[in-house]
Amino acid sequence: MDSPPLYLPLLLLTCLLTLWQGAGAQSLFTIDSVTLKLDPSGEVTSGTLMDLNCEVSVSHDQSHPLTHSFNFLRDDVLVYSKNTTEPAVLHQLTPARAANSGTYKCQVIVQGKSKGSRTHRLTVTGLQTPVLQVTSQILFEGDEVTATCSAPDESGSLFFHFYQDQEKIRQVRANGNSVETRLELKHAGDKHLRCYFEITMLPDAGRSNNSNTVKVMVKELFITPVMNILPGKDVIEGDVVEFVCRVVNPPPNVVVFLTKDKRVLKSAFISLNHSLSVLAEDSGEYVCKADRGNVQKEAYKSIKVKELFSKPVLVMKPREVFETQRFTLNCDTDRYSHERINIGDVKYSLYRNQVLLTSGGKYSATAHPSLNGNYSCQAQAQGRGQTKKIFKNSTQIVLKAKVPVSVPLLSVVGGRLILGKPFQLQCQSDNGSLPITYTLLSPYRQAEFRVVRRPWDLALFNITSIHRSTDIHSFSCKAENYPSQPHMESSGEHLRRTATIIEPVSRPVLTVTPNMGDVAEGENLTLTCTVQRGTPPITYTWYHTKSALPLLSKTTNDMRLSHSVQGVSREHGGGYYCVTNNPSNDSQRSAMVTVGVKLAGWKKGLIAAFCILLTVSLIIIILVKKCLLPFRRERTVELSVKPASTKTDETLRLTHGEVNEAANVTPGVMGRSIWSDHVSGSESDDQTSEETTEVPEPRYTEVHPQEVDPTRAPVKKGTDTVYSEVQNSNQARLS
Repeated sequence: MDSPPLYLPLLLLTCLLTLWQGAGAQSLFTIDSVTLKLDPSGEVTSGTLMDLNCEVSVSHDQSHPLTHSFNFLRDDVLVYSKNTTEPAVLHQLTPARAANSGTYKCQVIVQGKSKGSRTHRLTVTGLQTPVLQVTSQILFEGDEVTATCSAPDESGSLFFHFYQDQEKIRQVRANGNSVETRLELKHAGDKHLRCYFEITMLPDAGRSNNSNTVKVMVKELFITPVMNILPGKDVIEGDVVEFVCRVVNPPPNVVVFLTKDKRVLKSAFISLNHSLSVLAEDSGEYVCKADRGNVQKEAYKSIKVKELFSKPVLVMKPREVFETQRFTLNCDTDRYSHERINIGDVKYSLYRNQVLLTSGGKYSATAHPSLNGNYSCQAQAQGRGQTKKIFKNSTQIVLKAKVPVSVPLLSVVGGRLILGKPFQLQCQSDNGSLPITYTLLSPYRQAEFRVVRRPWDLALFNITSIHRSTDIHSFSCKAENYPSQPHMESSGEHLRRTATIIEPVSRPVLTVTPNMGDVAEGENLTLTCTVQRGTPPITYTWYHTKSALPLLSKTTNDMRLSHSVQGVSREHGGGYYCVTNNPSNDSQRSAMVTVGVKLAGWKKGLIAAFCILLTVSLIIIILVKKCLLPFRRERTVELSVKPASTKTDETLRLTHGEVNEAANVTPGVMGRSIWSDHVSGSESDDQTSEETTEVPEPRYTEVHPQEVDPTRAPVKKGTDTVYSEVQNSNQARLS
């Protein structure tokens, strides 16, 4: 690889050094102030020479001056710019115009830094008077002239207005200070043209003065046409009429037109001829019009064409034709021109659907769908001295043989009705031309009418209600589609066969088995719901007042239905009712029946057996007590008559044994103690007296209750008297 030349490193070093010096030479500066002066200032008149002087003061550390970028702004839009090292720049308006009005400001930029002066308002009053020029001052009416309106010293967007005398005829917006346009001068005479302008962006500046006035002479164009009609104004159909339209001594480029009812029949330069074999409809006003540029002149003539014969009239009898009915077509004219033809000269032809049906003015046939169509008649004749036949067509007749109305069918809308509720009846015939009038008849109401005019219309009749199924037989329907045709009538027999009549269910009756509403536990309860009337199927539903849900719901065709509750218990007691319904959706509820649940028989027997057993037990206890009573009294008396001090431990033990035995026996019968029987009551006294015969001293005075030891707790299983006796024995033993 070759080594680089020796001068390249030196060149590179020189460039780097230059860049370093340039970077080091970056000046330090600050813009002290920017001043804008307007001379003269404030408000000046248009055409004044204006000086806008902008000065800048910059402090810097350079020995050479800095470059300043001066920008003059009007309403923040740049209008003049200059780059210079000078500290001031002069911008002149030579001269000032209204478009120079606005708010001025000077913006100075030095090496990326900028500063602006205060703003100054300049108002230039007055506008330059425009100048109007035209290309020609002598014209024919309708010609156009080119006009130029200019204000060479103005600037900005201008809006020019052109006037002819006192009438504004054109206004044009221009981007410059002049505009050229074409003006049309319509009427003959001397015309005075002028213009003025406005500054679009300065509406406050007002409008300029009017320009100079230019006089233009407009000459009249003598192009009024002349019109002739030959042979004359009154002609007969088939005659040939010639129209002549021309301009006498016309200027160049004149065109003439022949028109009628705004329809151009013919046109040509300067003059024209037009021939026409006229008909009655050619009567009216004709216009001959001459046209040159924007100028038109007209002439008018009218003609009246008399009919050679009148328009044929096609008549069909009868006017309304039904199938299989005879009809006749007759074609005729009621007027003709005796000067040209006789009545026999008019020939007729009948057409059906534009196809020749017969040559002649009459046609007769039997109505049939194949003969339906559009019928017309054509009449023709040729007048004496005429070379052309005249043809005239009648107005078309549309033949559509009507279909006689068929026997109507009376039906219930929806196919079913509910007794006692509103419903609709429809009367309809399968065949019959519209319109068809349907009449609903019934001996119990006024006749009602419905007219069906369109295929999708229905003859519907609103019926309030009926309460018996046999009432449906009273309705009948009548249909007719033309007064001259016999009407067709249907009876209610078809209605009876096709309609489903639903009778709402009557109020049900709920019965309970067994009777009287009382049932024993474990027995079966039968709830029977019965209705007297109602169209099946009937839905029966049973309810128990203790539950919001139904017990059972079942649908059947029967007038009564039962529901059994197997093995009733206490919770089955309460109120029951049933609800019935059928396709009428009119539910009925029965009265409530209350059911009471009695105890089961075996429970009653068990209770009776328990009561008997209890009674027997009580009787046995009483009998046992009575048997033991004498012995217990003997022992008691024996214990009572012995001295307390001589009682032995054995006696004391017997006494305690008796006491314990007495405590174990039933404490009392009918609320009395066994021991208390020994010492109280009449029976006790009698028995004691009997014992006295065996015991010499049976006195109770030997018992001393006051000697009871207060330190011993009493045994509460005997009476106080017996207690005292036991306590004394113990005391004697202890002593």
